[in-house]
Amino acid sequence: MKYNPHDYQSYATDFILSHPVCALMLDMGLGKTIITLTALWLLALDYFTVGKILVIAPKRVAEDTWSREFTKWEHLFGLTIAKVLGTKKQREEALSMKANIYIINRENVVWLVENYKWNFDTVVIDELSSFKSTKAQRFKAMRRVRGKVTRIIGLTGTPAPNGLLDLWPQMNLLDMGERLGRFIGGYREQFFLPDKRNREVIFSYKLKPGAEDKIYELINDICISMKAVDYLDMPECISNRVPVTLNKQEQDYYDTMERDMVLSLPEDELDAVNAASLTGKLLQMANGAVYDENHKVVHIHDRKLDALEDLIESANGKPILVAYWYKHDRERILARFDARDIDTSKDISDWNDGKIPVALIHPASAGHGLNLQDGGSTIIWFGLTWSLELYQQLNARLWRQGQKNTVVIEHIITARTVDEDVMNALEKKDISQSALMDAVKARIGGRDESRRSI
Repeated sequence: MKYNPHDYQSYATDFILSHPVCALMLDMGLGKTIITLTALWLLALDYFTVGKILVIAPKRVAEDTWSREFTKWEHLFGLTIAKVLGTKKQREEALSMKANIYIINRENVVWLVENYKWNFDTVVIDELSSFKSTKAQRFKAMRRVRGKVTRIIGLTGTPAPNGLLDLWPQMNLLDMGERLGRFIGGYREQFFLPDKRNREVIFSYKLKPGAEDKIYELINDICISMKAVDYLDMPECISNRVPVTLNKQEQDYYDTMERDMVLSLPEDELDAVNAASLTGKLLQMANGAVYDENHKVVHIHDRKLDALEDLIESANGKPILVAYWYKHDRERILARFDARDIDTSKDISDWNDGKIPVALIHPASAGHGLNLQDGGSTIIWFGLTWSLELYQQLNARLWRQGQKNTVVIEHIITARTVDEDVMNALEKKDISQSALMDAVKARIGGRDESRRSI
């Protein structure tokens, strides 16, 4: 297929070419893979300025998306790839092949660093935000070899899903501390103040006055962002809250668990050992069931199942994608409705062909690389997640270019529970991340591009 790039795609490719260190914060659906592959083709086969290229991506994306895009476009002729995936033997065979680009899933980064003589001069990190933890082994492994890399490209649609503290590890992998400091402790001390704490234990941090703008100013020269709504003909998206209310006994159960961290039921007892455990128990109770200490499912209520039934009925046969979080949520939904998991390639094909009226999907398994927009336009969040990244990525499976209908996102929210806190937190995180995206927004067409030069 002939590649006729949009102006924004040409702009992003040029940005990669002119910036040996860069981060492209691109909304889902903008074509970050073909943008990057075009730049890599030019660097490897036209400019001859790079040698071996390593692409690090989520497993599903590494297996499918990059190679699919590679074979799709005729202008990439001459570029060769090797997929460093599968068993140890298969990975070793792929590394022994002569290729321009080697694609590996992020789970094998540590293995690669520890067992392979590093000779990659160019690295692409697809979903850079998956390197946002300084404690993760993949982050530590990449830091060890970062000094041997002369060109690095970070790609992400969610650069700071939980706040600006997430930025430091990502920027550190890119510029080795040039902009936000060499150590995360120094970054915290310079730009943040302790927020929630228990004596000496600090649970969260808040930005110092003026720190947000200063951070944006420091990273501005190597980062650009683009939002799909600015460049694509995106469908309308409507977000709703569908409230459900517990009866008095159910609310008493919930309130007791929240207050005492222990709940005695007629046939079971629930307890939470710490605050994190309590939050998980409360989220489960809001959904209608909860695991006890023996992993037995304890039923609490069916309020969300009733609401889901109403939504399915009102859809009048229109396909619905239902997002769940806990396994017992899935089991209870399947026990009540004729639903089917979206898991395999066959499931995806059947969904897009309109053969699955009610589909179940877990946010962690559907975040990246799935195109589901042909099968339906309604998402129902049965159970919520604190992760803005997973939340946005799953919604983007339907709300993307090519969707022919208005996308409706329904959130079943149990009133007077942690559900309301999660929904409010997602909205607040989205506002914070939007501020970051706006601060490094690409200026295309002669509008304020002077700051883009190195």
